[in-house]
Amino acid sequence: MPGVKEVLTRDGSKTFYSEEHDETYHSVSGAVEEAFLKYAGASDIGNIAGKGLVRILDVCFGLGYNTAAALDLIWAANPECKVEIVGLENDPEILARTAEVEPAIKSYGLIREAAKDDHAYHDARLAIKIIIGDAHEEIKKLTGKFDLVFHDPFSPKKAPSLWTEEFFREERRLMSSKGVLSTYSCARIVRENLKKAGFSIRDGPRVGRRAPSTIAVPD
Repeated sequence: MPGVKEVLTRDGSKTFYSEEHDETYHSVSGAVEEAFLKYAGASDIGNIAGKGLVRILDVCFGLGYNTAAALDLIWAANPECKVEIVGLENDPEILARTAEVEPAIKSYGLIREAAKDDHAYHDARLAIKIIIGDAHEEIKKLTGKFDLVFHDPFSPKKAPSLWTEEFFREERRLMSSKGVLSTYSCARIVRENLKKAGFSIRDGPRVGRRAPSTIAVPD
């Protein structure tokens, strides 16, 4: 049965290679670098934190680097800010691997706690819920509005159903009017589907490659 293998990326942080998808979970140029620059730092997170409550939807939660990096930046901007996170993840094995990595992210211990058997964590300023299952079905059950959406599946070639207009419409439905979606892909079909789903797009950071990532906001 296909499994995962540890990979050391060029910034010294670890990720894993999925035999099933024939891809790594993060950019090999730097897994932590990608989390901070392409995801957590791709929006005006300091301004968002000033509201006092930030809600994050992390699609394809994986090792939780994106969410952990966001927590670092949010609490650096506003230590009193409350954060609510919903993660969607199909593979519980990758969650178990959080115990095997030590990324340079201050908040990562909270991700390890959330990745344990009940897949949840709560304290006075943080609530994390990781939903195990098919993202196509689980996202339809979600309600409320999110300020940040991290869209981080395997590539459009490997997981095309997670890059469709239909799926992006579900994310759009769940976003606040000033919400921000970030994703590493700038593929033409991805951007076309985002536009069809009701987003305006712009280039995101270039990290580890010449092509930019993508930032999308509701029209």
